[in-house]
Amino acid sequence: MQPDLNALAVFALVAEERNFRAAAVRLGVTRSAVSQTIRRLEESLGIALVLRTTRSVSLTEAGERLHARIAPAVAEMLAAMEGVDVLKGRPRGRLRLAVSSIAERFLAGPLLAGFIRQYPEVELDVTVTDEEFDIVAEGYDAGVRLGEVIAQDMIAVPVAGRERQVAVCAPSYRDRFGIPSRPAELASHACIGWRPSPKSAPYRWEFAEGGKEFSVAVPPTVTTNDMALMIKLAVAGAGITFGMEESFRPAIERGELVPILEDYCPYFAGFYLYYPSRRNTAPKLRALIEHVQRFGRDDPPQKQRSHI
Repeated sequence: MQPDLNALAVFALVAEERNFRAAAVRLGVTRSAVSQTIRRLEESLGIALVLRTTRSVSLTEAGERLHARIAPAVAEMLAAMEGVDVLKGRPRGRLRLAVSSIAERFLAGPLLAGFIRQYPEVELDVTVTDEEFDIVAEGYDAGVRLGEVIAQDMIAVPVAGRERQVAVCAPSYRDRFGIPSRPAELASHACIGWRPSPKSAPYRWEFAEGGKEFSVAVPPTVTTNDMALMIKLAVAGAGITFGMEESFRPAIERGELVPILEDYCPYFAGFYLYYPSRRNTAPKLRALIEHVQRFGRDDPPQKQRSHI
């Protein structure tokens, strides 16, 4: 059977959007044309790929399997076609990014605001998520995560300098309950923990001593996936919490939080913009890469501040 590559590309877009009308808008055709293309593809394969209702579109098991296999190839083909525009110097189109919720410097505002001002024809679509998945298979152009969790076959560009995780608490908590002198003593304190999703185990707090890394499974009094809530609870004196120093920096500078156990909190390589290795990187992605590199040179992050 001769594959209909155009139909597969349309199917990949419908699977990504989960909406026939949105796919039609992106393709510049009618909703009916998209629907007919999907119907012909299903007839040629002899199996349903899409479940349609009046309100939603979802994939059948066969549709999910097909999308998982063709999404990377479709992304490569689209990138190759967009690569033709490199010489024109016109980055444009939708740029999909999956960004860790704790990538404070990337998400703070100035970096992305500067990018969209410089490249008005690029539409940024940013998903803030801490789930680990294959960005290519899910149709993303790039992601931003800590360097230690990025797959080795990806190209990674540093977003900022070194980072570190720290434990913090409010002065009111410190004055009422004291503070631990070693990470092992956290078990006797009220702790505010974090996990990326309801099905995930609470994040283990990571420390180092004498060059050796170790983690502590604290028994959290409160567990959440929202860093803002963690900070609010800690500021209110609910307990000790743990996370990226950049996330806590505003509260630390206002005196609302104080770092503790700093001797056990070393610096490490920070966040990276990462993307798959391709011969023809899309102009929109190339523009973001260059912007991130310029931003890092023009406004270097502060490192290794000391706090009292």
